[in-house]
Amino acid sequence: MQRISKERDRLLRRAARLSGLAGSVAVLLVMLVPGGLSLALLGRCLPVLLLMVVGQYLLGRSGRIRWVALIVLSGNGIILLIGFSGQRTSGLNLVEETVIGAVAATATSSVALVLVVSTRRLILLFALFSATLASVLATMITSAGAIVPLAITICGWFAVALAGWWIAQSVPRVMQRIAAIGRAHLAERHASELEAQRRQDARLLHDTVLATLTLLAHSGVGVSPAALRQQAGDDARLLRQLRLGGLPTPRRSGVYTLERATESTLGSTLESVKQRFGRLGLEVDWHGSGQVLLPSDVLDSFLLALGECLENVRRHAGVDRADVTISDDDTTVRAMVTDAGVGFDLLGVSAERLGFAESVVARLRDVGGNARLFSSPGSGTTVVLEVPK
Repeated sequence: MQRISKERDRLLRRAARLSGLAGSVAVLLVMLVPGGLSLALLGRCLPVLLLMVVGQYLLGRSGRIRWVALIVLSGNGIILLIGFSGQRTSGLNLVEETVIGAVAATATSSVALVLVVSTRRLILLFALFSATLASVLATMITSAGAIVPLAITICGWFAVALAGWWIAQSVPRVMQRIAAIGRAHLAERHASELEAQRRQDARLLHDTVLATLTLLAHSGVGVSPAALRQQAGDDARLLRQLRLGGLPTPRRSGVYTLERATESTLGSTLESVKQRFGRLGLEVDWHGSGQVLLPSDVLDSFLLALGECLENVRRHAGVDRADVTISDDDTTVRAMVTDAGVGFDLLGVSAERLGFAESVVARLRDVGGNARLFSSPGSGTTVVLEVPK
């Protein structure tokens, strides 16, 4: 809602500046009509008109009340200068009436566009309109009662205020409808993506694990033990890749493209882990280089331990962001997982809780690695994972 209000106010400020400057240009053109204003009166009005133009420009930038007051005071100053410019016996001439009407109904009334957005500003709008109307009435009294400037002033202020009110009411409705359309589009896209993922998962399960389980249920009739072992091994590798965030691509029914290399680049799998936790609501910021070759068994243990650390952050830290810094030397690859969450007392962890000990520490030790944990209440948690190259 705050953003909608800012957009509305910015639109009203720009409209006030454009309409005010257009009115000032019209006033200037009328002032320059030959025989309309005396040179002395023109010399007094032009500086005041310039001051009003400055106020209109600044009003378009900030919308402050001080610039509103400057515009109205300058406009009323021009009106009074023309109305009291000496002894008059025949009233205002046509040019003078037109200048007064243009100043009051266009250049000055433009401030109404920024004064229709709140009750306090509406009160100020009424006060400024009354002051302008009083200035026009004063010139009518001193010039034998010219009625045209008064009518133009009332119509101009009413029209500008009505236009400003319409814009102020329309912009929030438009922005809310746009936001509703955007939310509906996101919901529809999310539903489509979930349905597509569900269908893909169903096909993947049917083509691999369910097919293998069906063979086992029928005691592998018609299939050699070696082929059955190969199929089960492929299914196990597929499940491992899915757990690490990979998305296997089917080549044909029941056969999926899997990574066959005995060594893998760390950086090629970190992004999949990041995307997996991003979908779960935890943003992971990676630092350092991931272009390190690791044996497949070491890489599996390293990534699974890293994933367990990030899962602990997601579940227990109370934050939605974590940092992972990757570094290496000649013999070791390290990952430092850091969060700014609630932290905990290491001495207060029950010995029966084996999640970190088994899923992280023991898993890394099986491949010659190690894990260290640092935390304290209110200071976040840091885990350092190390595996050999």
